Order: sequence, then C-alpha cells, then structure tokens
Amino acid sequence: MESLEMDENSLADPSVEAWRALPVAQQPDWPDPTALRTTLSALSAAPPLVFGQECDTLLDRLGEVALGRGFLLQGGDCAETLDGVGAESVRNKLEVLLQMAAVLTYAAGVPVVKVGRIAGQYAKPRSQPTETRGGVTLPSYRGDAVNGLEFTAEARTPDPARLERVYQASAATLNLLRALTAGGHADLRRVHEWNRDFVALSAAGHRYERLADEIDAALSFIRACGMSTSALRTTEVFASHEALLLDYESALVRTDPDTGRRYALSGHLLWIGERTRRLDGAHVAFAAGVSNPLGVKLGPDAAVDDVRALVDRLDPLRTPGRLTLIARMGRGLVRDRLPALVEAVRAEGARVVWACDPMHGNTFTAPSGHKSRRFEDVLDEITGFFEVHRALGTHPGGVHVELTGEDVTECVGGSDEVLSDDLPLRYETACDPRLNRGQSMDLAFRVAEWFSAERRRLGRPRPEPALIRPVGAPVYAAHAASPG
Repeated sequence: MESLEMDENSLADPSVEAWRALPVAQQPDWPDPTALRTTLSALSAAPPLVFGQECDTLLDRLGEVALGRGFLLQGGDCAETLDGVGAESVRNKLEVLLQMAAVLTYAAGVPVVKVGRIAGQYAKPRSQPTETRGGVTLPSYRGDAVNGLEFTAEARTPDPARLERVYQASAATLNLLRALTAGGHADLRRVHEWNRDFVALSAAGHRYERLADEIDAALSFIRACGMSTSALRTTEVFASHEALLLDYESALVRTDPDTGRRYALSGHLLWIGERTRRLDGAHVAFAAGVSNPLGVKLGPDAAVDDVRALVDRLDPLRTPGRLTLIARMGRGLVRDRLPALVEAVRAEGARVVWACDPMHGNTFTAPSGHKSRRFEDVLDEITGFFEVHRALGTHPGGVHVELTGEDVTECVGGSDEVLSDDLPLRYETACDPRLNRGQSMDLAFRVAEWFSAERRRLGRPRPEPALIRPVGAPVYAAHAASPG
C-alpha cells in the first residue's frame, strides 16, 4: 500500500520523509484514509515516548559492545498486546531480563546492555495479506497496532485508532519501567535472590549451583568493601521494536533542540526486519534518516553484497554501535552462512554489534497445530553463532530472544521440560512462541557456562568482580565456546 502524505500539521522533513516515494512493504490497507490522517496528526503533536539523549546513551553502550567491551541482551514478546500492559506483566518481563543479565554479566566479565522488545512491539509482518478459515477469508492479524486477533470481520479490519492506543500503552509501559529500574526493584541483591530461587526450584539446579555460589561470593565481597551503593540499586533498560508501520514511526520523529539531529522517538533502538530490508525500499530509507541506534535482521539468504550496502547506507560514518546486525539463520545454517557476512563487514571497517536471534530460524509446527521451537535448537544456534566468532577472532556481541516472564507452554524443552503435548496448556502468544521464564533462565545459565569454559580454555582469570564494573572500563571480552 502507498502511505498517505502527512497533512500540513505534520513534522515532515524532506530527509526523513523521503521514504514515502519508495516501495513500502508490509503496510496495512487502512480503509478510512481520513481517520488515519487524523490519528497521525494527533501523534505528530504528542510528546515523544523517549528522548534523543537516551538514544545517544544507548548508542554509547552499544559502541562498547561493538568494541568487544560489552554484551547485548535483547528480549521480550514476539508481539505485545494492548491487553497485556498490566503492571504485573511488565514487571515480570523486566525481572527475567534483569535475572538473565546478572548471570551473564558475572560470567562474561563485561557489562550487559539490557534492551527489551517492549513498549512498541505491536506490529508484525505477515507472509500473506489474508487468512482463510472454513471458507471465510479475512485480513491477516498484523498486531494490535493494526487489528485484532479474533477471526471476525470487525476485529480484522485495520483501525487507525489503535495507533493512538499503542502510543498510550507504550507510554504507560515506559513510565512503569523507569519507576521500577530507578526505584530499587532492580537492586542486584534482590535479583540474585530471584536467581537463587530459580536454582533451588529448577530440575537442573545442581548444574547451576556453582555459578550461583560464585555470584554470592562476589556480592559478599562487594558488601565487605563497603560498595553497597546506589549503583547496585538502579540499572538501565532500553526499549526497542521493529520499525514496521512507517506512518506511525514517522509521526513520532522529532528534532533534538540541542543537537539538531532527527530521532524516531517511538523507542530507543529500532530494527528493520528480514522482510523489509530491501535496499531501495522505504524502511531502509526511513532508518537512514534518523539518529537512533539501528538493527537489521539477516536471514540465511542474506547476500554479502547486500549486507555491505546496508552497512554503507545505515552506518556511513562507521560509528561503533550505530548498527546491530541480528543473524537469524537457523541452527542448521548459521555455521555455514554467517562467516562470510562477518568477514565482509569487518573488511568494510564497520564496528557493528553482531547479535544472534536463535528463534525465527527454528520454528516448527507441532502435531497439535501450534507453532513451536525446541529449546535445544535455540541453544545450538547460539552455540554456532559463538563458534563462528571464535574462529574468526571477532566478538559475539549478544543475543536477541523472544521471551516472557510468564510460565507459558509455547516452546518445548528446557530443564523443566515442556513436551509437545503440553503446548495447549498455556499457549498465550499473539504470534510466535516465546521462551518462558524458566527456559529463559536456563538459556542464561547455559550461555554463562560457555563463557566460563572459554575463559578456562584461554587460561584467563575471572575479572574481579564484574558486577559493578562501569561501562567503558577495560575488561577482557571473552568469547563463548561450545559445550564440552
């Protein structure tokens, strides 16, 4: 669909609005152009959801990751829902990110940059524009920003009023995240107690006890040295989502009054999906016109020349951390397809963050008809990703995972094993299957084991102690090894 021209009240700028003249994929067919225009005008006048300085802070943090001095943990819902904006749901997502980050920080010996798929992940690309059930054909569900999941004509009709509801829901989520991370809920000692509870209750708890004991000792050391300061009570958590609905994203672009730079202030980090990274397309043009940190998903068919061109277009100044390349190859292809891309980007002199999305390439349909993912497949893709970087001498910068803080049954496996027969019990995702809280913690501890194994392989001592090391301090950037 061709997007509407913004009206005279819009914040349109020639460089940012150039995408409107280009092919634009994965946009809904809004049935009421007048209603859409009214909604976009209201959003153009609304306060931004985040601030340019926050985006710059994240750029600095990701720059450290790109230089091998940090690790990115990006995770959250496949698709947020407007009904899922309750305080408990948001708190649970935050808690599992904090728990995972604490384990990874200690094991890797570098700061972990925490970025949620949160406060904006309300739109989804689809393989087909329509869906047919029982002889009835309706528009596909494109996320709560566009239409409803229920298979009725009313729910599936794209409604631009939903964009304002998404804006309001995102603002509420960000307000809650800021309050929780600044108000003591993210206290590292409390987070470690949650991790201790997980170890005690997990079927694989004995496997993780040693690492948990080591973190205990590190925290005791910190307390003994009198370092129980506010640094342990607060943390940074940034918000990210796929920049899919370009009318919505463009309506929230603002110019920073201090720097004059343009930012897409619907979130701190925006990424371009596998289906929309066309070099001559609207999504790449839009992203090139804003100053946010950016991500691009790269599937197994990503061509070396295309990736080089994306780097040139989106990171022409070769700014460390400006670009995060998120490999989503699948466990069977990551070891074969990723090396050429990594080598090509390195040859270009780009200091990008390389992250692994081990979810999207490992989806299968269970006998029950539910889409699912096997925990061991997810783990194997991360292993392959780390192995590639170890072989090339480059930095495996992070993981990008679809997860939830709830005890859902959407992915099979994990230490408290979810079986295929269990999938219908709590299959609650609005789109793709997510790791539940226990599986997410399993993943964090298993990745931590790989960091520890690599450190032993290289004969490196554990940094003392990494839990409170500030971003930017000189640290040993370990590369993870495969199990065993």
